[in-house]
Amino acid sequence: MGMQYNLGVIGATTTEAASRAQRLSALAQMLPDITAGVRETVQQINLAAQGFRISVPGFSIPTVVGPFNTFDARASFSEGFSLTALHNWRSTLDTVRAAQLSARDSRDLVALAVSGAYLQIISTAARIQSQEAQIETAKAVNQQAIDRNRSGLNARIDVNRSQVELQNQQQRLTTLRTDFEKQKITLARLIGLSLAQTFTLSDTISTRDIPMPDIDDSIKHAMQDRSDVKAAEAQVHAAENARKAAVAEAYPSVDVTADYGATGVTPSNQAHGTFSLTGAVRVPIFRSGRIRADIDQADAVVKQRKEEYEDARGRAEQEVRNALLDLAAASQQLKVAESNRALAAETLQQSRDRFRAGVADTVELVQAQESVASADQDFITAGYSLNLAQVSLARAMGETEQGVARLLRGK
Repeated sequence: MGMQYNLGVIGATTTEAASRAQRLSALAQMLPDITAGVRETVQQINLAAQGFRISVPGFSIPTVVGPFNTFDARASFSEGFSLTALHNWRSTLDTVRAAQLSARDSRDLVALAVSGAYLQIISTAARIQSQEAQIETAKAVNQQAIDRNRSGLNARIDVNRSQVELQNQQQRLTTLRTDFEKQKITLARLIGLSLAQTFTLSDTISTRDIPMPDIDDSIKHAMQDRSDVKAAEAQVHAAENARKAAVAEAYPSVDVTADYGATGVTPSNQAHGTFSLTGAVRVPIFRSGRIRADIDQADAVVKQRKEEYEDARGRAEQEVRNALLDLAAASQQLKVAESNRALAAETLQQSRDRFRAGVADTVELVQAQESVASADQDFITAGYSLNLAQVSLARAMGETEQGVARLLRGK
């Protein structure tokens, strides 16, 4: 849905269509023009008005001639060839390829944006579920404190502490639910869904660990498959062909024109076939420095495109290295967070047992509850960071859509 409705993809597709039109226009410069027409003329001429006043004794020369008919049916052919037009056409081929690759890169960026928003919603849903569990625990602790206070086994302050902790957990749940709904609105915008449409996501956050890819292989893969890198390379080729076109302005060009038709008084009376054929070679001799200016301008464009290509390669390598670092860090954080969550849950259970036995107060219990809540949030955050790092690595290597599919399918 993001690919179909997102403005980024739509704009890139429109640019690609415009580049195709430019390619057809450049091709048309090398193809012949063929036209056909039929013309019939009825004409009467006043010779006196044209300055013909001839007076010959004994002859009567009319001053008005006509009317008379002229009929002509003719097909015309014209063709011009120059190396400039050829190289311009080749340049548009590379421009079209660059536009296609840029459109593919836009798809990757949309896939990254949609995936990030999707994973964020899944992560927030997991936080809400965890927070609801924390509220249930806080309610049980609060009820336990109330019961012990009624029995005279602990002070009122322990009840107040547990009540404050319960209300804090409820406030966090309200904030999470608000963020959850806002994130769903953001995703709806990205995929072109009505903002009033309610929907749920079927996936849950994954904590599957993956082996670390080799950094050199990943960088090599990115250089070969990333659409923005290949688009920048295609732009270099287009600029080089444009420079060749500028140089070719100093070369001769060839023009051929021909026509064939029938001319007569009427189509059926005294019509006879006529034709003409003309070939011309045009040789530039002096063009006031315009060719040199075009070449200098093309050189500047070639240099700029090469710099952009090198920058795209550097950016791709940077993103691959950053994604691998994020992936390694998230994987390690997930392992630590999982261990912390288990320890925090065990500590909370022990604190509840100690409180029930009367050897601890609610200070220790509230601290244990906060530790469990923090450990759960850290675990969910680490899982989200791991998934986002996998998507970012897929983007850095030029295969965002495939990487997202593998992530959600658990492959």
